[in-house]
Amino acid sequence: MRLHREGNTIMLTTALALLVINGLAYYFLFAGNTTAIVLMAVVSLVLFALVVQFFRVPNRALTIHDRQVVAPADGTVVVIEETEETEYFKERRRQISIFMSPLNVHVNRNPVTGIVKYFRYYPGKYLVAWHPKSSTENERTTVVLETKNGIQVLFRQIAGAMARRIVWYVKEGEPVEQGSEMGFIKFGSRVDVYVPLNAKVKVKLGDKMQGGVSVLAELPE
Repeated sequence: MRLHREGNTIMLTTALALLVINGLAYYFLFAGNTTAIVLMAVVSLVLFALVVQFFRVPNRALTIHDRQVVAPADGTVVVIEETEETEYFKERRRQISIFMSPLNVHVNRNPVTGIVKYFRYYPGKYLVAWHPKSSTENERTTVVLETKNGIQVLFRQIAGAMARRIVWYVKEGEPVEQGSEMGFIKFGSRVDVYVPLNAKVKVKLGDKMQGGVSVLAELPE
């Protein structure tokens, strides 16, 4: 396991802030009170550990398959439905949504190998991730990848109530590999994936996903 570079500044700032707070408490609030000093140190270590775990990147054997769409994020499948995709396709697609809790790994990965045909970033609100309007009103990105067979898969990073920054590493026109890092949502949220209606969905509601490993759907030949 390693720690993601997106967390370097936050982890360093948190560590310094906790050291200063503990130092001030030691000299001005709890001088001579060993129990209080130890308790505050323990609480600080727990808080720091929680921040660090947000940025962990576990080692995984990634799923690589031309016809399979892998989960772009860790989390729980909360939506599987046929819906109208109104931004890019402007037609019916199968939507699969993954909710990322604050305890999940927050790295986002490319669900298929292909070319980035479309990318947009939208600033927006921070509604809770399960709110019906979060897909269209929250801070988000939209990415469309086209496979070598010409099939297009759209996915969105959507910020939630806790998330305040979405990071992405893709650009229109560039090739990407399945399972490679495409971005990061700090402190969790949700990712929506849109596949063709004739794709075979391989998950069900409530399933736990591993980004880059779990298979969401199988594309038609």
